[in-house]
Amino acid sequence: MVKIAPSILSADFTRLGEEIDSIREGNADWLHFDVMDGLFVPNLSVGIPVLESVRKYTDMFLDVHLMIREPVRYVERFCQAGADLVCIHVEADTEESTRAALRKVRSLGKKSGLALKPGTAWDAALPFIEDTDLILVMTVEPGFGGQKFMSEMLPKLGFLRQTLDEFGLECLLEVDGGVNPLTASLAAAAGAQVLVAGSDVFKAQDRKERIAQLRGEKQ
Repeated sequence: MVKIAPSILSADFTRLGEEIDSIREGNADWLHFDVMDGLFVPNLSVGIPVLESVRKYTDMFLDVHLMIREPVRYVERFCQAGADLVCIHVEADTEESTRAALRKVRSLGKKSGLALKPGTAWDAALPFIEDTDLILVMTVEPGFGGQKFMSEMLPKLGFLRQTLDEFGLECLLEVDGGVNPLTASLAAAAGAQVLVAGSDVFKAQDRKERIAQLRGEKQ
């Protein structure tokens, strides 16, 4: 069964605690936490102080997606702030620094993740595959919520799924961007095991029902 990770980027921050409660009660598996620096992507979002507050509020699994340049500088601080998984972008730094960041996250007892932008080939993840617990395939251009799912990313998911299975690696595949019940089923069929959904969950009148629909439990 796929895991559902609502992104708090789409939540109402004036009542963030209630928003987190609503998705937990709706049977969400993880909480996705987007961090943007305005440099790697053309937008800014929340950072370490908000993550620390969220960690104090909930024991949900916190899936932290760093859309920042040179993430090796900050991964330790995000781990200390409460992340359970820290995902960095392969495009954000050199191969040496990317590997160092992934290994630092693991050395701190957390899960490591590697994200790929839509324009990045699937095999860009291969040099890091043994240091990675999760590969995130972006199905929109990172930086903004509410974009349309890029179905042309499905073959990338398929290639990664096949490769991970061939190597016998227990590395999760995650999808982020434009996820709704229809695209969720396409992504899951292509091999995705974790689905990030922002506006589709937080704008739903019945969030529990929407999460069930994303899992494929309801039509």
